[in-house]
Amino acid sequence: MTPAQRLRQIANVVNLSTPLGLAVAAASGTTLSRGPRGLLIAAGYGWKLPHAGAFTLGNVILYRAHHGVAGTNTVLLGHEERHSTQYAYCLGLPFLALYGVAAGWSMLRSGNPSSKNFFERQAGLAAGGYIDTHNRPDGPVGQRNEA
Repeated sequence: MTPAQRLRQIANVVNLSTPLGLAVAAASGTTLSRGPRGLLIAAGYGWKLPHAGAFTLGNVILYRAHHGVAGTNTVLLGHEERHSTQYAYCLGLPFLALYGVAAGWSMLRSGNPSSKNFFERQAGLAAGGYIDTHNRPDGPVGQRNEA
């Protein structure tokens, strides 16, 4: 593990985002294993929300896929790892509120929560399985967006 990855790991424990991830992993009955670069892989997440195939809480990446499959897609793993870094620089749990605001902004601008979401764009839209759409043709209130 590099010094930056170790720092991220420590920061996400101290800022409580990794402990939250571990609590959600335990409560949802996932199988936990060590991943690369200080990440933890929680396989078999079955709760309805969020709808994503994988999501990150601190250094814990929760996958709907089961053990043996979860974490094998290196492109998706890289995307989720970048979210882990975002938790560290957002000082942990505030990331959740900031992500919510970014998703709302994206909904207004593009009609979906990811296309114009700063955090998803920084993590790599395509790597996360998202499509980079343009502004909605009719705009958020029935007017054309030219931006």
